[in-house]
Amino acid sequence: MQKHLIKLSQFARAALKYAVSALILAIPLYPKFPFLRLPGVAVSIRLEDFVIGIVLIIFLFAIGPKISRVLRLKVTKLTALFVLAGLFSVIAGIVITDTVVAHVGLLHWARRVEYLSMFFVGLYSLSKKENLHFYVRVIFIIIPLVFLYGLGQRYFNIPIITTQNAEYARGVALRWIAGSHLISTFAGHYDLASFLILVFPTFYLLLTAKGETLKKLMPQTNKFLTRAIIMTVVAMSLWLMMQTASRISIVSYLGTSCLALLLTNRKKFIPFVIVVSFVFAAFSSNLVDRYMNIINVYAQEEVAAPPPPVVEDRSTSIRLNVEWPRAIRAVTKNPISGLGYSSITLATDNDYLRMLGEIGIVGFVSFFVLFGHIVLRLIKNFPAASTNKVEDLFLVGILCSIPGILLNMVFIDILEASKFAIMMWLMLGMAYGLTLKNEKN
Repeated sequence: MQKHLIKLSQFARAALKYAVSALILAIPLYPKFPFLRLPGVAVSIRLEDFVIGIVLIIFLFAIGPKISRVLRLKVTKLTALFVLAGLFSVIAGIVITDTVVAHVGLLHWARRVEYLSMFFVGLYSLSKKENLHFYVRVIFIIIPLVFLYGLGQRYFNIPIITTQNAEYARGVALRWIAGSHLISTFAGHYDLASFLILVFPTFYLLLTAKGETLKKLMPQTNKFLTRAIIMTVVAMSLWLMMQTASRISIVSYLGTSCLALLLTNRKKFIPFVIVVSFVFAAFSSNLVDRYMNIINVYAQEEVAAPPPPVVEDRSTSIRLNVEWPRAIRAVTKNPISGLGYSSITLATDNDYLRMLGEIGIVGFVSFFVLFGHIVLRLIKNFPAASTNKVEDLFLVGILCSIPGILLNMVFIDILEASKFAIMMWLMLGMAYGLTLKNEKN
């Protein structure tokens, strides 16, 4: 029996590489069609949940003999603490404050656990460092497909599936109209933009890497072709980013990309990144209009009396007048444990306020203790600035993307966007796994 379990575990370890690759492909590319509707819940069970389930089963068989080692990791204990804090908030919302419907709150909690589980899949998926090269090549496949689908939405009326409100989340097929945001295969323009922030620093670091690094990344091609492929992926990503017209995401993207280049002694490429980004931005009339709208609002507010009618920046107004005050009221009602997951409707457009309102100070602190531990470990294992190893560049790229993600969280509920959250935790887990590998070497 023991022999069969060992063989099963070995098979699962070999299969995990391809299961994770399938996950990397499926999550960004498969539109969020509902598969099973649940009564009284805006969020549906989707086919991606079954893909995740299969990956988790393979993962559990793969780590079977090493489960005790995984459980002893500090990051595992901190994750368990955060998960329990969230569960406590849901129970308190059901029993004490009566702000949560039991099955809805538990489903929202289970969603967070599902997203978090991808961290450990990513951590263990690097049983060999070479697996990372394979995953990066898979990501290079994703971008052209997301680009082509976005191009089809923009110019050929390919359907849009979004979950930006409860009605659309039922799987209503929409069409792109002039002046709207591009979302491609994602569920909203913010999660597409945030996903790009996650990968852009790594793309730029690989684009400027030495020839031997590119040869290791794509051994089947020469360095010139590999660099051309990466440059094409960057250009497609830039077009997608600008077409999302997410103002805060553009700032985050530029900041994180320039930071990655600065920290790896590639500062001479920063002007190129800035100039090319502004060129792409200039061709997005929607993005230009949105920035001009901010300028017009503040310019008109400065006009002396009698003032003309002030043009309103709608997204800012909704946040300041509706969503953020609602979350703050939730915090004041139960600051310790919050009102429970699902208690603050579908959107707050500020993940910090949403977290405080839903899971209170206890959950908020436990989350940032976990997140802080991950970040500090990546910083501790920061490679030499002159490095050109694919693994080191990936670790730096993911680490440098974090400030941009934290900035986006001020204006977006990005940790609740499944496509982004799953990919973020998966890639954070891979980066964390690299630090464990480095300690063994």
